[in-house]
Amino acid sequence: MAEPAARLYLVTPVIEDAAAFAPRLAEACATGQVAAVLLRLPKADERTLVNHIKVLASAAQEHGAALIVSAFGDADLSIVAGRAGADGVHAMSGQFDLKELRQQLKSERALGVGGIRTKDEAMSAGEAGADYLLFGEPRPDGTIPALESVIERATWWAEIFETPCVAYAPDLDAIPALVATRAEFIALGDAVWSHPDGPAKAVAAAMALIGEQEARD
Repeated sequence: MAEPAARLYLVTPVIEDAAAFAPRLAEACATGQVAAVLLRLPKADERTLVNHIKVLASAAQEHGAALIVSAFGDADLSIVAGRAGADGVHAMSGQFDLKELRQQLKSERALGVGGIRTKDEAMSAGEAGADYLLFGEPRPDGTIPALESVIERATWWAEIFETPCVAYAPDLDAIPALVATRAEFIALGDAVWSHPDGPAKAVAAAMALIGEQEARD
């Protein structure tokens, strides 16, 4: 069977205790099927954020997954990512000057953008030099956009633009519909971390669903 074209992008909960979360992250990434991990961190000073990332970085990077970091608050993510050895940063639309952040990161680290509310915001992020756009991820209050709107937005973006698209699946059942949008990445959060059989089983189930849908298409 050919390797699925859509790749898996994991989104962590907001991590308060990096050491406690590290084994779960390592279990998921040890499958070798995870392309990238969005590490979501709480509001903190830059030194604290760097220390959190360093605790978790090897769990992802040693298994070939890129580590992308985001944080609440106004910490300089370009500095934090550089000091911690992260592979990129993830900014919410409207949170930062994306063009300036792109310049700060240079070509050394990836820039992802999420929290996109309109098509105009999506196009502005692409024009600012984003390496990918994420549609449908959990909002700061924990709620998520309606799946139908994520499908519509991801389909629109994937059909027209070259910048890769990441579509967030709130559960495993949503994966086939999101794969059908032709998004380059399928993102999963609680569906992995809260899976009754553990993160590795969730990743395996997700990859099976991706492969089955692509075989149909």
